[in-house]
Amino acid sequence: MSDRQPERGIPDGLLMAVIGLLLGMTLLVWGTTGLAALFTHGGWPEAVTLTRTPMALRHLVTQPRNLPAAWPDTPAESLSGYGLFWGLLIGELLALIVLGVFVVGTVARWKAVRARRRAAAGSLAGAASGSGSGSDASYEAPDASYEARGTAGGTAAGARTTDARTAGNAETAFASADRHPPAGRQGPAGRAVETSPATDRAVETNPATDRPAPGSGDRTGAPDAGPRSPQPGSTDGRTAHTAGRPDGTPAVGSGTEPGGPAGALPVPGPHTPAPQGAIGTAGTGSSSGPAAPGVRYGADRGDTAVRAVLEAAGPVLVTTSDAALWAATKDARAKLGPVHVFDPSHLLDTPDRLRWSPLGGCTARETAAARAAALLAPVRPHSALDSATADVAETLLRCWLHAAAVDGRPFRQVLRWAQGSAAHEPVRILRTHVKAAGGAAGELESALTGHPERREVAQELTARALGALSSVHVRDACNPHRADSLAWESFVAEGGTLYVVGEAIEDPRTRPGAMPLLTALVASVVERGRGMAGRSSAGRLDPPLSLVLDDVAAVAPVPALPDLLADGAALGLPTFALMRSEEQARARWPHRTLAG
Repeated sequence: MSDRQPERGIPDGLLMAVIGLLLGMTLLVWGTTGLAALFTHGGWPEAVTLTRTPMALRHLVTQPRNLPAAWPDTPAESLSGYGLFWGLLIGELLALIVLGVFVVGTVARWKAVRARRRAAAGSLAGAASGSGSGSDASYEAPDASYEARGTAGGTAAGARTTDARTAGNAETAFASADRHPPAGRQGPAGRAVETSPATDRAVETNPATDRPAPGSGDRTGAPDAGPRSPQPGSTDGRTAHTAGRPDGTPAVGSGTEPGGPAGALPVPGPHTPAPQGAIGTAGTGSSSGPAAPGVRYGADRGDTAVRAVLEAAGPVLVTTSDAALWAATKDARAKLGPVHVFDPSHLLDTPDRLRWSPLGGCTARETAAARAAALLAPVRPHSALDSATADVAETLLRCWLHAAAVDGRPFRQVLRWAQGSAAHEPVRILRTHVKAAGGAAGELESALTGHPERREVAQELTARALGALSSVHVRDACNPHRADSLAWESFVAEGGTLYVVGEAIEDPRTRPGAMPLLTALVASVVERGRGMAGRSSAGRLDPPLSLVLDDVAAVAPVPALPDLLADGAALGLPTFALMRSEEQARARWPHRTLAG
């Protein structure tokens, strides 16, 4: 009998699809012609019927712009233009395509959800049907293995215990002491569990069930004292912990001499964490204890900064030049409060950056003076011969900040005044504005009309401190919006975290970059914290505002750092000053001593 030849021809599915497409296009052309005429003339055209649509569709394929030729029985004045017709037709096609994709996706998701539910129901039913016999078998199997464990399992258990200790699992063995009763206590069946003081015993446990693993016994190969039958759902007292560590200290549950007490506490060894302690003022070694406020030098200061940020109980101010500190702590801090980043140089890969203007609060003369001192701190000369010039520069910057704040000018206007543009405009503002402090106009005018050479050097000093405003990113960072102002004012009360990130600069007097802005921001946070502490009933912040100043000498050398290290903890401002070396600290604060 010959094989049957395969059928040839058009598949039924393709044939039905073509027929459906033709019918759909016929309906679309008929409906679009009528709708276009309805929109144009306000009525359905004559002789536009569904039976004449196939011929009209054939004419439109050959002459798409000649709509009257497609409908010869319909008056041309009752039809619309070809532009409106084709626009409506294409729009309807797109709408149908989108609707079809939506329907297909919805049906597919519905089927997938149903399939997952059926699979989950089947797995639950299977687990329920086999739970009874499976649970009994899981507890019967160890009973048989305990009989042979005492004779054949001792050597294997000792080898496995030694391997586990060599691989660094001693800490895991000590940690399991909390889950098992010490030696000498009564087990679940009422039998006393014996531990030989002369021979250290270690029984491996299965981490999934907390039961002794089959084949584990006494290290010396001695048989067990009697038959053992573990009870389901309980952890008996037969498990002793690893003894005979490499440092020679006894393990938990083994006596130090015959007849010694069982369950003795472990003696610290090489694998035992060191006691929790404070960080030294000038230490260079790492510490595993909690970070304590103070000064720290050395290359390991990054680990100290991470611990200090993660262990902070309240709001935190962080200065750093290392993006790794931000990446390692931002997620943990985000669970405790809002996280903000002031990064005018765009060193971090984040779109959410806080904007802050140094003019904030400078309507008050005292705030303007403190802000000017902080802005000039990185570029201020330390020589006594240049103190007069530095004082003139501080007076100029203080008056300019005050004038811009009371007149509502942007911060970049201060840079224009420092560069000599409209030098007498701030004098006029301070003299005529009702909110200007008394005598400010006279101080500014006296500084501008004083010694010419000293004035020029002072203006160069202020222009150098504000030179970073020539960058677009820095100017944008100093132009806050309403949300930025609210975030800045509330992050301390909300227990948030503010990261102040900048480039590490070793010689800011020649190229300060954004360091003056970062220093002014940190100093502003410190003064705000001091004010909140002074207004509180206890005279300190609770919870405290932790100041983790990583690489502070190269990022934001705050002038008040020595005072913070001396009395900051009493005000609820614990300060962690982390620097590269003592020489770097002396170069930034030559006239003060940093004492932790």
